[in-house]
Amino acid sequence: MRFEDLLLEIGGRFQILILAVLCLLRINLPMHFLLHNFLAAIPSHHCAIPHQEAFVNLTMEEVLLISIPRKPDGTFSSCEMFSQPQFHLLLNSSLQPENKSIIQHCQHGWVYDHSQFTSTISTQWDLVCEQRGLNQATATFFFIGVTMGAMVFGYLSDRFGRKTMLQLSLVCSVVFGMLSAASVSYTMLAITRTLTGVALSGISLIVVPLGMEWVDVQHRTFTGILTSIFWSVGNMLLALAAYLVREWHWLLVAVTGPCLLSIVCLWWVPESARWLIAKGKVKQAHRHLLRCARINGRKDFDEDLSVFWCGVVSGVTSQGGFIPQLPEGFPSVPSPPAPCRFGVAFSYYGMSMNLTGFGLNIYLSQFVFGIIEIPAKMVMYVLVNRVGRRQSQAWTLILTGLCIGANIVIPKPFTSLRSAVAIMAKGFSEAAFTTVYLYTSELYPTILRQNGMGYTSFMARLGGALAPLVFLLDEAWRSLPEVTYCGVAVCSGAVAFLLPETLNVRLPEGIEDIEKPQ
Repeated sequence: MRFEDLLLEIGGRFQILILAVLCLLRINLPMHFLLHNFLAAIPSHHCAIPHQEAFVNLTMEEVLLISIPRKPDGTFSSCEMFSQPQFHLLLNSSLQPENKSIIQHCQHGWVYDHSQFTSTISTQWDLVCEQRGLNQATATFFFIGVTMGAMVFGYLSDRFGRKTMLQLSLVCSVVFGMLSAASVSYTMLAITRTLTGVALSGISLIVVPLGMEWVDVQHRTFTGILTSIFWSVGNMLLALAAYLVREWHWLLVAVTGPCLLSIVCLWWVPESARWLIAKGKVKQAHRHLLRCARINGRKDFDEDLSVFWCGVVSGVTSQGGFIPQLPEGFPSVPSPPAPCRFGVAFSYYGMSMNLTGFGLNIYLSQFVFGIIEIPAKMVMYVLVNRVGRRQSQAWTLILTGLCIGANIVIPKPFTSLRSAVAIMAKGFSEAAFTTVYLYTSELYPTILRQNGMGYTSFMARLGGALAPLVFLLDEAWRSLPEVTYCGVAVCSGAVAFLLPETLNVRLPEGIEDIEKPQ
């Protein structure tokens, strides 16, 4: 009798309660992962005009006209100013300066429009124009932290257990999140956001596998989709929090606060019995399984559930236990899922961090992008069980790339059409993200699952770290960022066809399970 069969017999309310708590933890992630949209938002701005009190007889529009050059589209430049007032433009605003040398970069700082944001890190430290790269780097620093955390927590959770590392991750997230809110310099913010990324990586890495290790094969897809839906809930809650809290310090406090509630709720969640058995800790697994049977009303099952019988389920005996070892020369983790995880994260965060240009304000765009993910996940619940994981993963990535590519060729004036295609791309991208979490969890055996998830998560976070920097390529060619996102998504989708199918296949426990046909 395998562990899967045991869970099938004693499953019920206990697993539902575990999933409820893990879903609460999952809400924390997008509120930090996508926070850059509001934390580092750049409002409308122009160069500060010196001696503006000398122009008391002019309107603000006229002051800007004689002080700030216009761009080809007729709007005032955000990063340039005239070295001397150009009063002749008051007579004919269509005239262009005869001498381009009178145009210079901003010399006295910037003036920002505070109608939408009270303050952001961009307005706090003037991360605009020549400093725009530092603005985008804030997101990159965060995802570098998540990337480092994936390596650390992947190893530690396989070594010391899922729950212990999850608790450590939550505590560190609260500490570094609050320190970020208290930042007094850009350097301090960059460091604390990086450390917040390291801490949050543990939640990202452990929640889904821990949930799946407590359910049988028939409920695995439901578990993966359900936890993924709560990512979308967090996405929408971020839009609400950012709408209500317009000051960046307090916004960081608002999105970090839910981690405190998660710490309180997590005490009830047990360690993974599957991991305990794989590590030879049969007595602890026995206690958790007895608790599961009692809560689920299977009291008649208690007598049959002995420590020795638990050992038989996983090939572990009570005379000392057995910890599966990797055969000599066996690679620590298979690599095929890695390009898919990179492509999914790269394209997803590329779109999620570009909320302008769709005819909606930034808060509504964030909310719409969150709500469109829910039907996408529900569709995937059907598809991954009908057509399989591999086909679903490949085609959602390819369709994401094609939608991004379509928006490159659709003319800018067709705002409604571009918005519709962008929303479709976001839906396909989220469908790919939902599938990849479920899929990669099923590809690795229990003794390597967190290690493998850590490796693929490393590649995903590398994609997330590079995605915001790609926006800077628009200085070379306006459409180059979109072309890059499109190409990576399509190529990653093609690689997904090389992966094995895991539909209706039991979770592998040891290396021998992935070496033999199932």
